Amino acid sequence: MMMLPSQCAICRAWPSQALCDVCVAAFGRPVSRCPLCATELSTLACSACTQQAPVLDACCVALSYTWPWPQLITQFKFYKDAAWAKHFALLMKSAPFAEDALLKAHVLIPIPLSKERLSQRGFNQSLILAQHLSRHQTQSQTLLRLKNTAPQSSLKRSQRLTNLTGAFAVAPLMAAALRGKNILLIDDVMTSGATLNLAASVLKQAGAAHVGALVLAKTPA
Repeated sequence: MMMLPSQCAICRAWPSQALCDVCVAAFGRPVSRCPLCATELSTLACSACTQQAPVLDACCVALSYTWPWPQLITQFKFYKDAAWAKHFALLMKSAPFAEDALLKAHVLIPIPLSKERLSQRGFNQSLILAQHLSRHQTQSQTLLRLKNTAPQSSLKRSQRLTNLTGAFAVAPLMAAALRGKNILLIDDVMTSGATLNLAASVLKQAGAAHVGALVLAKTPA
C-alpha cells in the first residue's frame, strides 16, 4: 500500500523538507506556488498577480493536477468513491501553509454544486473534503449556488469568469455571521481560479474580513 507523505517517518515535515526516495517517486517534489493564486512559480513573483491581484487573500494547493491524480480524483468525484476523501484531506493538510490557514479560519466553506449537478453526482466532493479537514468548522449552507454552469475546465480562460456571473450568493440568514470572519474556501480542483475568486468576492461583499482557499489540486492552466 502506498504511503502518504504525512505517514512516512522520513517525510513527516513534507513539504517543508526533502522527501524520501519512496515519496519522491510517488508524489514528486513540492513546487513553489504564488501565495495568492497558487500558480507554479519559476521566479519569485507571479506575473499574473503582479498585473491584477486576485480577490483571494491566499491560496494553498496540495498537488499539481498531473498523473496519477486526475484518475484518482475522477474516481472520487464521478464514481462516488468517497473513500478517497480521507487520504485527499491528509494531503491537503500537508500543503504549504495549510495548517496555519486551518488554524486561523473561523469557518470552512466548500464550493457548492448546483442542484442539477448535485442530483447527478449524489454528493458534493468539496463538502466531503471540508468535513474531513474539520467537521465542526464546516458550513455548507452559507454559500449558495444559484445556477448551473458549464464546467470551468471545458471553457477557454477568457470564458471562465463570464460563465460564473451571478452563480453564487450568501444565504441571507447567514450573512451577519460572516462579518469580520476569516473564511477558508475548500475545493477539489482549481483551474484559472475564477470560481474561487468569485466566491471570495461574494463573501467579502457580505463582510468577511479575509478569504483564503485550500485546494486539493491545480491544473496547469
